[in-house]
Amino acid sequence: MTETKTITQREQQLVEVKKDFPILKREVNGHPLIYLDNAATTQKPQGVINALTEYYSSYNSNIHRGVHTLANEATEAFEKTRNTAAGFINSKVDELVLTKGTTESINLVARTWGEKSISKDDVILVGGAEHHSNIVPWQLLSDRVGCKVRPVKIKEEGVLDLEDLRFQLSENVKLVAVNLISNSLGTINPVKEVGRLAKEFGAKVLIDGAQAAPHMKIDVQDLDCHFLAFSGHKMYGPTGVGFLFGKSEILNSIPPFQGGGEMIKEVSFEGTSYLDPPLKFEAGTPNIADVIAMQPAFELIQKVGFEKISEMEKELIRYSRERMASIPGLKEFGTSQSKTALFSFIVDGVHSFDLGQLLDAKGIAVRTGHHCTMPLMDSLGIEGTVRASFGIYNTVKDAEYLWDQVERIQSKYGSA
Repeated sequence: MTETKTITQREQQLVEVKKDFPILKREVNGHPLIYLDNAATTQKPQGVINALTEYYSSYNSNIHRGVHTLANEATEAFEKTRNTAAGFINSKVDELVLTKGTTESINLVARTWGEKSISKDDVILVGGAEHHSNIVPWQLLSDRVGCKVRPVKIKEEGVLDLEDLRFQLSENVKLVAVNLISNSLGTINPVKEVGRLAKEFGAKVLIDGAQAAPHMKIDVQDLDCHFLAFSGHKMYGPTGVGFLFGKSEILNSIPPFQGGGEMIKEVSFEGTSYLDPPLKFEAGTPNIADVIAMQPAFELIQKVGFEKISEMEKELIRYSRERMASIPGLKEFGTSQSKTALFSFIVDGVHSFDLGQLLDAKGIAVRTGHHCTMPLMDSLGIEGTVRASFGIYNTVKDAEYLWDQVERIQSKYGSA
């Protein structure tokens, strides 16, 4: 009885959070929108929308350069977000580079640290369930310098196989690049142990934290990683905003990513000197408005708190797995107990694309396909899955509606 009351209180809190997201009040195909594509991008609360409007209507100006009032106000708001982001992952402010997303962050590392530190006989290990953004940049680096890019196996339940990692590690391995949470499976990788093993061979560790940032506390000091990348739009903020953590000694030692204004100390035709990190890596006018509008997104997550987010996700996982087990012909991928509220599945007799469209007809937004993880799908022997990924505003009631509709579709079209 006590537990039921606690769950009800959690549900009520999420219902209140949901009210702050204007798009969630709309209907799709005559049904209330149930948005379950949060692993692709999250919806935006009114505070984020207001912050964008306020910047453009009240103090629109370029930053770091002007001495007038608007420039000072814009710079202060912009740097406030950087400070908040640094605190969010427990990094130093000068270790936090602002980018346009996780993809650009990883490419930045490949183009700067990679080209300086990686040579022909070196090896880069990447997880077998990585997003293309944590595979392709290393393959492009391989094309340029001749290094080898090799996958690390994943276990049947969808987490990184530490035994295979241990087997592949050698003095030639210079980098291990792995996600903290899989965008296709929702499984949580043991990245701290990955770092410990990599350190034994002197290898650097890059963590793709894009999926993890809205779901769990990230502490780069505790993880002791060398790089960590994440994106604003995955955590209720605007698109076009990303963050790259890099250890100070590395950022200070590598060349700029791009050249232009903002990142220079002095320029002459005889040569150029650069500002210290992080500005050294932020050439040109940045995405000022969207960076500023990230501040209320961080504040929303901090207000709800990761403890409550975790509690609600555990309930979503428990309930959803009970329902999935009762639906004939449904197979879940990513069955680890260590995961977030993301469910990747197929239903016998119903193509994932068709299932996605049938759910959309009932107002449910899910993702179908390979989720930018084609090597993972190949290893699983499937073309793709249906992915239902839950966010801070999703409740057990949303999950109930989802599985009711999946069960209805299976009974009508499934082959099991």
